[in-house]
Amino acid sequence: MKKYLFIISLFFAVNVHAQITTRTTTKLDQNTIVKDSSGTVLPYAIWQKLMATGEYNLKRPQGSEEFVAYKMNDVEKARAAERKKAAMLNMPKPRQAASLKEGEKFNGDKFTDINGNKYDLKTAVDKIYVINFWFINCPPCKQEIPELNKVVEKYKDNKDVVFIAVALDSKSELKEFLKTTAFNYNIVDDGRYYSQKYEIDGYPTHVIIGKDGLIKFSTIGLAGNTVYWIEKTIGEQLKGI
Repeated sequence: MKKYLFIISLFFAVNVHAQITTRTTTKLDQNTIVKDSSGTVLPYAIWQKLMATGEYNLKRPQGSEEFVAYKMNDVEKARAAERKKAAMLNMPKPRQAASLKEGEKFNGDKFTDINGNKYDLKTAVDKIYVINFWFINCPPCKQEIPELNKVVEKYKDNKDVVFIAVALDSKSELKEFLKTTAFNYNIVDDGRYYSQKYEIDGYPTHVIIGKDGLIKFSTIGLAGNTVYWIEKTIGEQLKGI
């Protein structure tokens, strides 16, 4: 199994540290005690997922070393979104995938997803293709899925934007995974051939193909602003930038 890239400053840091209501710069990690409103201690994986949704925040009662997770109201969510956006703008652009250079022609393929839908990137024109190379047992791949689903939701009614997730896993493994984890890309199974063809050497890897067939954006690993750049590039391509 090829290596995956897990840049832990990233997505988690942006979704947690940028939203915390306390002024204290406390490091948040697996050892941080986080409780729900009833006082029950939440496992690290649980409160991490809550924070990743963008619906929850953490607060620390005065004089306490523990945090409480709570659901934000609309005003708080709007403010958190603005802080997150500002943080994204101050971060460097995510690292480009070496084998998928921006401005180069994408050597398209014919894909078939796990539901039998076919996509011909060899001849298709006038569409924007958003492609993700991933696999089930890749922690950062799974960590970014909720944010990727939000991007899909935003463009679900736009037929000019097509989302394809090329997985290394078998169809049966993917079907089982999707029973508990929604991933709203069009998922292609057994994608090792494509991974090798495009010289993918780390996961997740993202690439966006413009309507002219050229690579507009690519990145390897998960940085704090990966999904921001995916959405930004889609928006620019729809505007013809």
